[in-house]
Amino acid sequence: MKRTIIASLFLIIACKEEKKEVQPVAEPQQAEETVVSDKKSSETEEAKKWLEQSIEDYFKADLVNQEKEMQKMTTKDYFDYKTDATNVDMDGDGSLTLKEFQDKWKTKFDVQKAGVGYGFLITGQDWEDIKISSCKLLAEGQHDFLFNIVLSDKKLNAEYPITVSVIKDHNSFLIADVWQKEPKLN
Repeated sequence: MKRTIIASLFLIIACKEEKKEVQPVAEPQQAEETVVSDKKSSETEEAKKWLEQSIEDYFKADLVNQEKEMQKMTTKDYFDYKTDATNVDMDGDGSLTLKEFQDKWKTKFDVQKAGVGYGFLITGQDWEDIKISSCKLLAEGQHDFLFNIVLSDKKLNAEYPITVSVIKDHNSFLIADVWQKEPKLN
């Protein structure tokens, strides 16, 4: 009888341990994925808000301070690249020919989307009141985001579609690239 009771106890204990092992492992993973997703979603919103505010601040700045605003909101590489793109074939110190510009930057940027000869963010030389009419997330990585943006100047009936790459930099963000397209005149 003792042997039967001992065998039964071993059987009960074995069944209880087996039940513990069978519990689904997917629940902690789902919870972890939700936390990561929520964190990513929050970071994406932060990047979008930062980008919209930075663009607004740039166009509110007077012409003298716009270069400083641009430097503040872009990576050093992008700032140098866009400065070169804006000054292609100009008669100034450090101005590059189109070929020199392409050769210098083709390994780091898509030089076909540089907006050569145009200013930062918009292709127009003059503007009245630039506003963001659309800002949509296209893609996101671990520390980078790609946004499709349409800037509009209602007073001049112009729209400027751009694609902007933003990277996380410490506790803030920076523009790493802007793909400029021809403006749409309404």
